[in-house]
Amino acid sequence: MTFATAARRSGESRISPVFWVLLAILGTSGWAVATGHGNSRFGVFLFVVAGWMVSLCLHEYAHARTALHGGDITIGAKGYLTLNPFKYAHALLSFVLPVIFVIMGGIGLPGGAVFIERHRIQGRLKHSLISAAGPLVNLVLGVLLLVMVGGGWFDDPALTSSVQGFEVPVSPFPAALAFLAYLQITAAILNLLPIPGLDGYGIVEPWLSYRTRSAVAPFAPYGMLALFVVIWQTQAGQWLSELTLWVMGLFGVDNLYTAVGDGLFRFWR
Repeated sequence: MTFATAARRSGESRISPVFWVLLAILGTSGWAVATGHGNSRFGVFLFVVAGWMVSLCLHEYAHARTALHGGDITIGAKGYLTLNPFKYAHALLSFVLPVIFVIMGGIGLPGGAVFIERHRIQGRLKHSLISAAGPLVNLVLGVLLLVMVGGGWFDDPALTSSVQGFEVPVSPFPAALAFLAYLQITAAILNLLPIPGLDGYGIVEPWLSYRTRSAVAPFAPYGMLALFVVIWQTQAGQWLSELTLWVMGLFGVDNLYTAVGDGLFRFWR
């Protein structure tokens, strides 16, 4: 390997300044909320949005890194290993729309995946693992957050939350963590559904017949939007919420924490 090649590969994996900015916003807003500095509601909003953006970057990075080890050597040159959301093949689907969905409906709806040259990857199992890597990141992040909230790591009796004019005996920071965990768990659940365009379908697609894959392919670009409409307009949204809260309850997280976090997040109401 020449020096130029080594330098190029190092640059392909160098963390983007955009991601460092997101981490800075996440850390600063988290510190402000945890210590009671500034407007807690706006602080929770910044913390949750920044945390959600960071998780989206990590989600896509997991796809890219798994694809690289699976055989797609073009991943690095496309900038997917820099954690820069603006390098994604579908920045609107992977980054912008999921953030809008969170703001509109408090739904952790996943985005579109990075562009992977599948013909370079041999073996159906590798293809399935590439698709599974993203939602597994959301699941791991969700579990870590739930362990912290359920263990009462950041509970502060001196800090309460004001939601819709009522003082609630829940500290703003663990409430924000609980709401962010709620988003991660819903993202993992939704993204594992075998719906065209989502990672759940990507997991099972390699095992389907060519005829089935060809018939389903035209619907893939609309899978995420259709899912959002179903969740927004039908009873499915309530079922998703109940399932997510049940999972959170397994870690000892009271539903009140999530409700307070959601209430603080929507500071404009």
